[in-house]
Amino acid sequence: MQIRLKLMICIIAGLALTSCGSSRSKVVTTKNQNAPHIESANKQVRNIISHALEFEGTRYKYGGTTKKGMDCSGLIYTSFLKEDIPMPRTSRDLSLKGKRLYLKEVSPGDLLFFETDKKRKVINHVGLVVEVADEIRFIHSSTSRGVIISSLENNYWKNNFVMARRVL
Repeated sequence: MQIRLKLMICIIAGLALTSCGSSRSKVVTTKNQNAPHIESANKQVRNIISHALEFEGTRYKYGGTTKKGMDCSGLIYTSFLKEDIPMPRTSRDLSLKGKRLYLKEVSPGDLLFFETDKKRKVINHVGLVVEVADEIRFIHSSTSRGVIISSLENNYWKNNFVMARRVL
């Protein structure tokens, strides 16, 4: 019986560590800059982004959807739900929604999907685009730093990027 319990704990811990992966490499982070980069988006998109930005600095928690803890898909789920838009609860299921985009077509409010566990070959991380200028910046919840804004120019994110999708 104890072996089963230990095995279950190991499996759950492994899933938590790979579900919304991150890297210790340099990440661009800005706190409380929620207005300038979303002015051109429509009101619904602005509201979704603004709601997501309210969680900036929240710690990572597998399965979390509150200020006490948030995972990457929980951030998307919660932010869209604020605008009465029901979304799937996992990164993989979110990656099946909307229209697939080329990176040059991405705009604020779009979703970026990543495969951070190359052994499993499955989408396991999602972020919400908050700004498109010289670089694409997105908000997400990383296992190591919680809810942050990162740049797609960061090598870790660039190398693990799979696709972008537009839901709205």
